[in-house]
Amino acid sequence: MSKSIKAIRGMHDVVPEQTPLWQYLESTIRRILAAYSYQEIRMPVVEKTELFKRSIGEVTDIVEKEMYTFEDRNGDSLTLRPEGTAGCVRAGIENGLLFNQIQRFWYMGPMFRHERPQKGRYRQFHQVGVETYGMDGAEIEAELILLSARIWRDLGLENIELQINTLGSAEERAVYRDILVKYLNAHKDQLDEDSIRRLDSNPLRILDSKNPDMQGLIETAPKLMDHLGADSSAHFTRLKMLLDQAGLTYQVNTRLVRGLDYYCHTVFEWVTDSLGAQGTVCAGGRYDGLIAQLGGKPTHACGFALGEERLIALLEDQGIKPDDTAPHVYLINVGTEAEIKAMELSEILREKVPGLRLLLNCGGGSFKSQMKRADKSGARLALIIGEDELQKSSVGVKFLRSGEDQRMIAMSDLPDIVDELLN
Repeated sequence: MSKSIKAIRGMHDVVPEQTPLWQYLESTIRRILAAYSYQEIRMPVVEKTELFKRSIGEVTDIVEKEMYTFEDRNGDSLTLRPEGTAGCVRAGIENGLLFNQIQRFWYMGPMFRHERPQKGRYRQFHQVGVETYGMDGAEIEAELILLSARIWRDLGLENIELQINTLGSAEERAVYRDILVKYLNAHKDQLDEDSIRRLDSNPLRILDSKNPDMQGLIETAPKLMDHLGADSSAHFTRLKMLLDQAGLTYQVNTRLVRGLDYYCHTVFEWVTDSLGAQGTVCAGGRYDGLIAQLGGKPTHACGFALGEERLIALLEDQGIKPDDTAPHVYLINVGTEAEIKAMELSEILREKVPGLRLLLNCGGGSFKSQMKRADKSGARLALIIGEDELQKSSVGVKFLRSGEDQRMIAMSDLPDIVDELLN
């Protein structure tokens, strides 16, 4: 006999025991996004490979090593999306949603990268993306940061720190890039292999290196903050003022960068020391240059993405559990006629008792075995229908989590009494 087929490495199942925590996370995020009047947008999981080559860059690790790319039957090169921003911009351009308009969008779903699986990082992972368009001030950046802060607060999460930085304008960053490359070339003997590779293609990312042997070199490197013009400095000062006014604590991290040219001005990350090396749970910033890079007309844009798996790991680590999702009622039925009546009665109860979670016993079984299932389900009440109950048009009510005596209730009164007992 052949061996059973298992999930692909780095892709995992979320079993029913785990889904309540996912539902708690996602429903909390949806509620907060609705409170800020953000609108959901849904994009395909598969896009043309060219979209990510143009947005992320052909010489990046994501495009060169991590994307799931394949040729379809028409000979087109397609890719499972490794991130959501490019697809959101593509959808906005294609559907005429961006130019000369103000938009606030969000999306949620799986992304794919072929990288080494580790805690909080998988080859299929889930992200929530929040993207805004048409606004150039620090106010929308502050709103995004405050929105994300509210997510952690409403989830009950602790030990998540906000780090912010500014990249200035594209012109300022280009000047700084030349200054940084000159400095790094003068100390090339101290660079590791990864940094030497990035020296020409992505020198700003060297500042984000975690190699302990390079920290002294990075600390003494020229600071982008020292090469900003008056407008960029004022933009960042206003952002900090807005965050201060809101009472939000943050750290200015001058080493917080983005390697792609379309990023400008504010970048931010929410980080934790509870997830080992994968400390970033949310990252965002302003990317005014991307829309034009993907064929649209120049449009201001900023947003963030958060990783659901990492937040799930944090919720588990901090012992945060969602509200009980066990059924309120388990409906036991013994005998052919009782099975028919129980099906009818279960629909009546679901219709008339708001929010009721009712689990109907299906598949038969003795009264004793059904009682064991009822207890195992976690239900608070067991409703019992057998031959005697049918003859009397009544239902037995057994209290599974308290010491109250079992009672008989008329079927006609059951919806009102169940509602009363549960509330």
